[in-house]
Amino acid sequence: MSMTAKRTICNSVRQPTILSRSALLACAVIFAIGSLVSCSEQSNNSGLPSKPNPQLATVTLKSGSVEVAVEVAKTEDEKNRGLMYRKSLAEGKGMLFVFDSDQKAAFWMKNTSLPLSLAYIASDGTITQILDLVPYSEEPRSSVRSVRYALEVPQGWFVKVGLKEGDKFEIPPLDTASLKK
Repeated sequence: MSMTAKRTICNSVRQPTILSRSALLACAVIFAIGSLVSCSEQSNNSGLPSKPNPQLATVTLKSGSVEVAVEVAKTEDEKNRGLMYRKSLAEGKGMLFVFDSDQKAAFWMKNTSLPLSLAYIASDGTITQILDLVPYSEEPRSSVRSVRYALEVPQGWFVKVGLKEGDKFEIPPLDTASLKK
């Protein structure tokens, strides 16, 4: 057998192996893409939710003559999702994040298109810190001290209504029976 004939036979023997590997690689890629698409229906690739919270139960917070109607985020899922993916937030509305105990907290704006202001609030209702948050920013904005609550409202709302650090909210009972649906 000549060298040319040996190469032809060897190439014809190897060729199906190469095709099989290519087919296997193609199947693996298709499977991986299918898995990602399936997962994206539930969350994005960072493990965060990919759709907004449904309307949560609400309460009204009061500080003097100022009132704000807030959705109450108590579960880890509700707190993790927060106002992500929301398209609007009316003046006088917000979301209250409730922590099980006093703790230092940090918020970011990943997947949040709304410009928001954030108040960190102590367990007695005192506003300890107010921050403006930048849409889509992944920079953590931390509390300077331990807090029990965080309140997100449309950016500039605290200034518009005259609330500042040191002012105090009346926090109503937040048990399930006291919340409005």
